[in-house]
Amino acid sequence: MKRERTRLTTVFNPDRTNTFVRIEASNWLKQAKEDLITAEVMNANDRFYACAFFCQQAAEKALKALYLEKKRENVATHNLIYLAEKLDAPIGVQNACKELNPDYTVPRYPDAANGIPADNYNDEIAERRLDKAKKVMTWVDSTIG
Repeated sequence: MKRERTRLTTVFNPDRTNTFVRIEASNWLKQAKEDLITAEVMNANDRFYACAFFCQQAAEKALKALYLEKKRENVATHNLIYLAEKLDAPIGVQNACKELNPDYTVPRYPDAANGIPADNYNDEIAERRLDKAKKVMTWVDSTIG
């Protein structure tokens, strides 16, 4: 069965002067920011594996927002490296994506983590993931506007 393309609509974004952003892209970006807040909450509560997952999610959703804005189509992938390359992200953002990419599965599944996911993460790792997610978010914010 062939997937239908999502109908894309443009709306004025009052956060950016004279910029039109698709409703879908705006929704992806808003959720990306929510996921980054959740990552910070998880880190503050010593749930480092969950912090890592939400950092990956924040980066993925931010990149998908930019992809929608630039390419005018949805993309069905969780691969941050692919998204960053397709968006011609700077090398620093691409490197951040390389570090965050495994955290789509590793923090959630014992078989992907080769053990208990929570045991694979600590405060140092979580802080690094937050830094990487913020790097992606900052670039997307500056590029989408």
